[in-house]
Amino acid sequence: MALSVPADVHAANRGGVLIGRLARSRELTLACVTIVMVTFVAIKAPSFLASTNLISVTALTAIIAIAAVGEALVIITKNIDLSVESTMGLVAFVVAIALKQQSLTVPEAWAIGIGLGLVLGMANGAVITIFQVPSIVATLGTLSIYRGLTYWVAAGHEINISDLPAGYTEAASQTFFGVPLFVLLAIAVVIVAGLALRYTVLGRQLYAVGSNAEAAATIGVRSRSTIFLAFALSGMLAGVAGVLWGIEFGQLYASSASGESLAVIAAVVVGGVSIAGGSGTVVGAAIGALFLGLINNALTVLQLPQEWLQVIYGAVILVAIVTDALVQMRAQRAKARSRLR
Repeated sequence: MALSVPADVHAANRGGVLIGRLARSRELTLACVTIVMVTFVAIKAPSFLASTNLISVTALTAIIAIAAVGEALVIITKNIDLSVESTMGLVAFVVAIALKQQSLTVPEAWAIGIGLGLVLGMANGAVITIFQVPSIVATLGTLSIYRGLTYWVAAGHEINISDLPAGYTEAASQTFFGVPLFVLLAIAVVIVAGLALRYTVLGRQLYAVGSNAEAAATIGVRSRSTIFLAFALSGMLAGVAGVLWGIEFGQLYASSASGESLAVIAAVVVGGVSIAGGSGTVVGAAIGALFLGLINNALTVLQLPQEWLQVIYGAVILVAIVTDALVQMRAQRAKARSRLR
């Protein structure tokens, strides 16, 4: 005779499974935290959910998310790209100057900008893989170099909206079935990158190199080539973000996008990409960008000091690093115990 299980037991089991999944998936956890935060802020300030506010927030968030996807690819290989912000700024300014001088059509200027981002990313990859310079040192140097090039190109001038083609910046606020165009582009980038990481040889190689470069080499993975490609893709996506930055703001300075590397890296690590390499997803990085973008806007809506944002970014990065360190220590202890047995 079969014993019946009370409904409340089934409910408790389902609840336990759900909690277990949330605990194992930083993406799901972050998504739930984001929903809770949005609900709380909306109760305090109903204007937070106004369509105009959400379009403004998601447009800038989409730019950071696209750059974060490229950064995620690099961090998965156990490296880091600090030059993202200066790549974005240089690309945005070069595209704007080309349009101001009317030397190129809009699509041509965009292509040049994205190509420039790719070249800058390849330069990072070459320095790191050929000369074996640690990525944090190499990209700290190129962060300064690329920013210096922006100041040289700008030559003390700025770009105003009136210098750009009529209606150029309107794309930042345009929607398709209520969804901002920038968000649709970011979703497309995340989907393509996510599928590539999951189902292509390059994706598997990125994770292998980040997990254990020496072990990856023994199975035929060319670590240097893989890392070079990661930085090239990061530069290209930073180029895309730079093009969108110019569309979003219109008025550009040599210092445009300064400080955004911190936002990009924070989005990646809060989204579950391990700073120690070998794990994480671009979906998590995109959710991290959305989470931090909403926090930024919430501070404004709630009339709280914007200085808190820098504190939040720094705290997020530190917490992620400490969490990864604790996970690694726990894994090492588990291995040590298994060997003793």
